[in-house]
Amino acid sequence: MSVTERYKDAWESFWEDAPQEPGSVFWDAEPVLTVGLHLALYEPHLVASDLPVVDLGCGNGTQTRFLADRYRKVVGVDLSSAAVDRAVHADPAKGADYRLLDATDADQIAALHAELGDANVYVRGVLHQSESADRQPLIDAVATLVGERGRGFFVELSERARPVLRALASHPAGPPPKLAPVFAHGIAPGEVSDIAVLDGVEAAGLTVLAAGELPLTTTEYAADGTRIELPSKWLVVGR
Repeated sequence: MSVTERYKDAWESFWEDAPQEPGSVFWDAEPVLTVGLHLALYEPHLVASDLPVVDLGCGNGTQTRFLADRYRKVVGVDLSSAAVDRAVHADPAKGADYRLLDATDADQIAALHAELGDANVYVRGVLHQSESADRQPLIDAVATLVGERGRGFFVELSERARPVLRALASHPAGPPPKLAPVFAHGIAPGEVSDIAVLDGVEAAGLTVLAAGELPLTTTEYAADGTRIELPSKWLVVGR
């Protein structure tokens, strides 16, 4: 199975059109406010911290570069060639390796696991922006990559984020400038239920080892100058 073409085209066009400046993408917040916080939750559950780390859905590589400063081998994968190109150009020191990869393609994922062996996998905000048909294959991909020794970390918008996003989208003045392109490209964030994530993890043969809630920080600000944060849930999974 491969990712739906509409979804792939939406992300390709999004990254082709997105501004190049740091912080110009709605969810591309500073790593210290995102993956930095997540690692404090993730690392206590790692069986083997020396395993390769896969940033699944790496986008322009902002979080991947942070991971590469902390782990010996980090691979960022994304289905958008425009996103991967940005990640490569933003990392001239080649701290991480970046790959164009469709994570819903079981053959591509199997080949990556054959190359890397078991890996620790970081997944930030991928499922909730995916189409329903793609979510289980994405979770299955994490199951393949972690193998027996790896651990996966998911952080996804919770159901409580939906009314927040809808309110932002329907504001009389229009959605915030950094959120508007997301909707304009046909991407619908927050469209996965909390139970669907848990069910998908179970169906993939994984166990939830830890879970909790943590606001997902964005790069956008409300009219009162406060940073927009969206309710999210996180999971550490493994076998």
